[in-house]
Amino acid sequence: MKLLRYGAPGQEKPGAMDRRGVIRDLSGQIDDVNGPALVPESLDKLRALDLESLPEVQGTPRLGPCVGNAGKFIAIGLNYADHAKESGVDVPREPVIFMKATSCICGPNDNVIIPRGSEKTDWEVELGVIIGQPGQHIHEADALSYVAGYTIVNDVSERAFQLEGTGQWVKGKSSDTFGPVGPWLVTTDEVPDPQNLPLWLEVNGHRYQDGNTKTMVFTVAFLISYVSRFMSLQSGDIITTGTPPGVGMGQTPQTYLKPGDAMQLGIEGLGEQRQHVVASS
Repeated sequence: MKLLRYGAPGQEKPGAMDRRGVIRDLSGQIDDVNGPALVPESLDKLRALDLESLPEVQGTPRLGPCVGNAGKFIAIGLNYADHAKESGVDVPREPVIFMKATSCICGPNDNVIIPRGSEKTDWEVELGVIIGQPGQHIHEADALSYVAGYTIVNDVSERAFQLEGTGQWVKGKSSDTFGPVGPWLVTTDEVPDPQNLPLWLEVNGHRYQDGNTKTMVFTVAFLISYVSRFMSLQSGDIITTGTPPGVGMGQTPQTYLKPGDAMQLGIEGLGEQRQHVVASS
């Protein structure tokens, strides 16, 4: 099942994509695609619906982030060995965890805004994991049963803010619009193996990233188990799992986003995102 949210920012309604690619309104079934709708019992009820009997959404509405009111936006750094190499650091012995502010979350095709003072805004295509069943101290063998679904995240990053000052990476990861999420939350029954998903990203038609989740250092199941040692995971939390090589910081010479650029990125089975880059006002 492909769950989504559509409408103006802050006024999104819940929806689902039917077999013909038509958006169906879920407002009569759930209040939003958020925590309460993502626990296993609720997802089972949604899967049992005859989507084609629900109201059809006309036109081509804006798509919002595919999960609403995320409590935590947890990110994993350096989770592909070849990306660690291009970043000039060793492969970590255990996952690098950092947070992105939830205020950076935006729709999959919304504009990405270069923040004031930025000269090194970068791109990162990533597999996003949406938690369904809450849990803590989750066993790795059981971890995937805690997942509601998967999505695409562009972990937009300002490298100078992230790496050249003091403090945590969160500064370079949390500017408004630095977290496009979507277009859909694809439930786990449609993603049999999250460790074999091709993912790619282009800027202005040039393909910079072309990888596969099978080359992750730490698997999705391990990451869920690991993170849950340090904090409880709640329904609707997002874990974004790291990026393959090809980021702007790794180019020779280094290449960063500028106003007027266009990004396009995708993951097999999870759709695509498209963003235009604009200057801050």
